[in-house]
Amino acid sequence: MALLTRIRGPRDLDRLGPEQLEQLAGEIRSFLVEEVSKTGGHLGPNLGVVELTIALHRVFDSPKDKILFDTGHQSYVHKLLTGRQDFSRLKSKGGLSGYPSRAESDHDIIENSHASTVLGWADGLAKANEVLRKDDHVVAVTGDGALTGGMAWEALNNIAAAKDRPLVIVVNDNERSYAPTIGGLANHLATLRTTDGYERFLARGKEILDRTPVVGRPLYGTLHGAKKGLKDFIAPQGMFEDLGLKYVGPIDGHDIEALESALQRAKRFGGPVIVHCITEKGRGYQPALQDEADRFHAVGKIHPDTGLPIASSGVDWTSVFGEEMVKLGHEREDLVAITAAMLQPVGLEKFAKAFPDRVYDVGIAEQHGAVSAAGLATGGVHPVFAVYATFLNRAFDQVLMDVALHRCGVTFVLDRAGITGTDGASHNGMWDMSILQCVPGLRIAAPRDADQVRAQLREAVAVEDAPTVVRFSKGAVGPAVAAVGRVGGMDVLRRTEEGTADVLLVSVGALAPMCLDIADLLDKQGITTTVVDPRWVKPVDEALAPLAEQHRVVVTVEDNSRVGGVGSAVAQALRDAGVDVPLRDFGIPPRFLDHASRKEVMAEIGLTAPDIARQVTGLVARLDGRLVDSPTEAARD
Repeated sequence: MALLTRIRGPRDLDRLGPEQLEQLAGEIRSFLVEEVSKTGGHLGPNLGVVELTIALHRVFDSPKDKILFDTGHQSYVHKLLTGRQDFSRLKSKGGLSGYPSRAESDHDIIENSHASTVLGWADGLAKANEVLRKDDHVVAVTGDGALTGGMAWEALNNIAAAKDRPLVIVVNDNERSYAPTIGGLANHLATLRTTDGYERFLARGKEILDRTPVVGRPLYGTLHGAKKGLKDFIAPQGMFEDLGLKYVGPIDGHDIEALESALQRAKRFGGPVIVHCITEKGRGYQPALQDEADRFHAVGKIHPDTGLPIASSGVDWTSVFGEEMVKLGHEREDLVAITAAMLQPVGLEKFAKAFPDRVYDVGIAEQHGAVSAAGLATGGVHPVFAVYATFLNRAFDQVLMDVALHRCGVTFVLDRAGITGTDGASHNGMWDMSILQCVPGLRIAAPRDADQVRAQLREAVAVEDAPTVVRFSKGAVGPAVAAVGRVGGMDVLRRTEEGTADVLLVSVGALAPMCLDIADLLDKQGITTTVVDPRWVKPVDEALAPLAEQHRVVVTVEDNSRVGGVGSAVAQALRDAGVDVPLRDFGIPPRFLDHASRKEVMAEIGLTAPDIARQVTGLVARLDGRLVDSPTEAARD
């Protein structure tokens, strides 16, 4: 790593010659494989953008020039070139974020890790430069995948409207089936299309031909049509130029010299320019190149030589859902699946292999996916839209006004619900049970274990006149949590022999084992507890209010924001029923949570058995007018 260790900032790249730049690219790839294999992270995308990132930082002067990354999972090389080379705690508490982070560096302009938004950011920054008469350059790095999102095209529509507002859009195209056009002709045409001289030539030519009697205008139209046809043949991304955007490319995204040449031309042009770069995801690492699924898009801890995982984490929630979907698919011919460019991560790969004609990948377009699901349901089939919980936020209006208003039988399966941890603030699925509470008719299931995922998925797809939601956590699913009884539609997980208890503990989803631990700690203080799992947390079960009336205190515990979550819904249900029992709701505070392990995040926010038991003990003690030992101390005795 002789060169990499000497790079403390982008301007250190200026003194390197072509051979040294190639050496640096090799060192960066070796570093990424060695370090990311120890921590896990987004490996494949970063291996693909090494040369592109080097070229960007040689041509543009960050942070004065604003380099923006869409999604940001390809920003590791950017971190290395801006002085952040300690990857020992990548995505861990106190270490580097897996995405751009303003707290880490002035070179990180935006922290977005949801796709298709960077062009909107770039449009706003370019407009601000115009208003303030600043000469900063704005560079938006997006991908062919991100361009499947509608927001990207909304932004392009606005960007193209200002022909003289400088903005460079780098399309990082790593689609393996796309063969780049290379050679002098493509480079020459790209140069012509982004020079003022070429534009003056076209304008002058039109002026002369317009003055030519009879044949002038038809001849200009013929020549212009031939030129456009030739350009579309050479550069199939002619649609960008149809929008009014200058287009440079395709460029070999692993040729630093070609990249710098293209970026310099784009930098000099006084308007919006598309620079189309063809890159290879996972480049330079054979295990990634041999991974047909996603070229090691994201990996856990792996052996760097083989790419094989170091340890298995056991059966996870996602695979339980995926296997049950295949079983349901065999039972119901009307069952179809929708994914937003995440077939494998959300567990639909096996369903797609079994029923290839019944899976729809809508791209990174959750809004469209929700509306399309409404259409599918109206057409007579039952769609299951599997999506990360944090990404459903993007389609709220469509869930409300298209699915729920029309009483469509659509099932939304929310993966990575609750605290996910290492991916940071944008990926915690901590808002779904809050934002969906106000949707009329919608029902939410929160399974506590694998058996309940299977059972509640079946219950959800049986509903044909309203939207249903099934949400579950990230990672390994724990052992089954048995019910000892049933009250209404709720499972009773623990009850006292006397049948009545001090505390009614309402456990939501995967937190059931922790809630049973809370009950054990309370028991050591002489506080009796009934633990119930509502299973369906929206609507609140009608049997809950009468049950709450038999207890002195009601406690809710959820892996969701406390604001507007299950606790709030339970409190409202008790008020509506006239049940005046003290209630404490425990959940995630309304703030963005830094990246760390799930366990560390939960400890930081006090969502642990000892923390909750201590507060409940204090509440009961105040009701009794007495003081008690800490349940943590009691647990040690």
